[in-house]
Amino acid sequence: MLLLCASPAVATDLPRPLSEDDFIQPDPAQARLGQLLFYDPILSGNRNIACSTCHHPDLGTGDGLSLGIGEGGQGLGKKRTAGVGEDRIRKRIPRNAPGLWNLGAKELHTMFHDGRLSIADTFENGFNSPAEEWLPGGLDNLLAAQAIFPLVAQFEMAGNPKENEIAGAVHQRIDYAWPIIADRVRHVPAYADAFAKVVPHIETSEDIAIADIANVLSAFMIWEWTSFDSPFDAYLVGDEAALGPDQRAGLDLFYGKADCVSCHAGPLMSDQGFHALGLPPFGPGRTRRFDPMVRDVGRMGESDDLADAYAFRTPMLRNVALTAPYGHNGAYPTLEGIVRHHLDPVTALDAWTPDMAALPDVPWLAGIDFMVQQDTREMARQRAVIKVQPLALSDVEVDQIVAFLGSLTGTTAKAGRLGVPEAVPSGLPVDPRLTD
Repeated sequence: MLLLCASPAVATDLPRPLSEDDFIQPDPAQARLGQLLFYDPILSGNRNIACSTCHHPDLGTGDGLSLGIGEGGQGLGKKRTAGVGEDRIRKRIPRNAPGLWNLGAKELHTMFHDGRLSIADTFENGFNSPAEEWLPGGLDNLLAAQAIFPLVAQFEMAGNPKENEIAGAVHQRIDYAWPIIADRVRHVPAYADAFAKVVPHIETSEDIAIADIANVLSAFMIWEWTSFDSPFDAYLVGDEAALGPDQRAGLDLFYGKADCVSCHAGPLMSDQGFHALGLPPFGPGRTRRFDPMVRDVGRMGESDDLADAYAFRTPMLRNVALTAPYGHNGAYPTLEGIVRHHLDPVTALDAWTPDMAALPDVPWLAGIDFMVQQDTREMARQRAVIKVQPLALSDVEVDQIVAFLGSLTGTTAKAGRLGVPEAVPSGLPVDPRLTD
């Protein structure tokens, strides 16, 4: 995903360089345990999908699709299919699977495209989350809190009611499902032994709780995908030769005339705010509870504030060249496309065509996929909240911004530290590599 803000240019200084001090420092032993769980389908309701299925390193820690195919699907990336028979998917995942880069940043306070998880004391447990007061205690950080929600999301990993005990529990109350997942893990001897070795308060398998699983998952994601060794990062610490001429020109535009920095500010290249940019809508949408319309209202779904209508969170940009397609719903297949949209959202919205979306064929959902675009009143509402004023840049300047965005790719980003395990303790199959 990518957001840029094109508004009157404001000269600004470059951000300070990132360093290890900006990130949570995970325990390497816990990270190795988290690696196994991240790639293990045991965490899903029907034991057929892992965290890695939608966040695979070969796909930039995303899934390569505009809207994902979760529970019930088969395969990876653009070759993923929607399943067959009773096991086939019932709904596309409403939003694009975001990349997992730098989610251990200490400065990070909000997650998900609509910000429905944040650090706060709203429910006196340290977080404002969809679980409200039922969020489990003992979570180490924001990323650990985030990690437990896909496990209980029906169309992501939990599955449909009556298919398994996890999906059934979720439909009673969200926190009823997490102990069932933890119980699965504690009954795998290799996991029970590993937790006892690397988590100080765990002495027997009975001590393993969902928070412990979430904490080691976060340790792995932080260990594996903290990234600040790009050419741009080298430039920030004084290596002027790290950027080529076009990349340097793109940097000057990003922090100058194009004023992308008005949203992509600071060392993380995100203001962690929400902006309505009129990205072309499609898919089932994600809206407020009891809203019958096929649409995505963005931040307003969390805040219930009309000022937040159709606004989505500004993503961080390290390794953005690896995370296509772009936008909260993956509307644009290329960096050039999403950059041009930000320069003139209304014109780009009018010019967008459905073939630009990376959506595996699902005939039984085809009637829903682009239904929202037939609703003239809804489309008018989405256009009305766009505040970005058009900014004219030449084709050369657009290419230079794209070149600069390419300089944000870490030199070790694709390799990772631990990689993909050949096998996991549950004995369930591990998603295959796409690039060997």
